Amino acid sequence: SPFDCFLTMLGLRTLHIRMERHNANAQAIAEFLENHPKVSRVAYPGLKSDPGHSIAKKQMKGFSGMISFELNGGIPAGKHLMNNVKLCFVAESLGAVETMSTHPATMTHAEVPEKERHARGLTDGLVRLSVGSEDKQDIIDDFVNRGIYTESEVKQKIKDSYPDVTDWGF
Repeated sequence: SPFDCFLTMLGLRTLHIRMERHNANAQAIAEFLENHPKVSRVAYPGLKSDPGHSIAKKQMKGFSGMISFELNGGIPAGKHLMNNVKLCFVAESLGAVETMSTHPATMTHAEVPEKERHARGLTDGLVRLSVGSEDKQDIIDDFVNRGIYTESEVKQKIKDSYPDVTDWGF
C-alpha cells in the first residue's frame, strides 16, 4: 500500500545511522561478554577471537548487532538472565531498534529434545542477543546489575563498593 511504502522510505532514510549504532554497541557488548567470568564463549564476527573475523573484516563495513554467547550455568543461568533484565526485551524473534534477547533452550527450542538441540549447537546456556540503539553502558549495566549476576552477588558488590554503610535495607 502507499502508506507501507511511505513508512519503508522513512526507515530507509535513517538505516545507516541505526546500523552504525548497532555495530558500535554490539562490539562493546561482545567485548564485555568475552571478558566476563560467567560467559564461556562469545560468537560475534567483530571479535578477533571469532573464527570468522578475518573473512567478516574483508566482507563487511560493520559486524552487525547480533551476538550469541554461552552462559556458564546452563538453563538456570539462562532463565535467570531472561527473568531479570529490565532494559533488554525478551523476545522469540530478534531484530529491532531495541535490544532483544532470547534463551533458545527455554524459549524457541524448548520442545526440542535436549540431545537433538545440543546436536544443532543449541546448548543450555546459549543466549542470542540483538543489540539495539540504546546507550551501550545502559545495556551492559542491565546485564551486570540484573542479569548475569545473581541478586545476592549484586547486593554483595554494592556492599563491597561502600564499606562505610552498614544498613542497606535489603
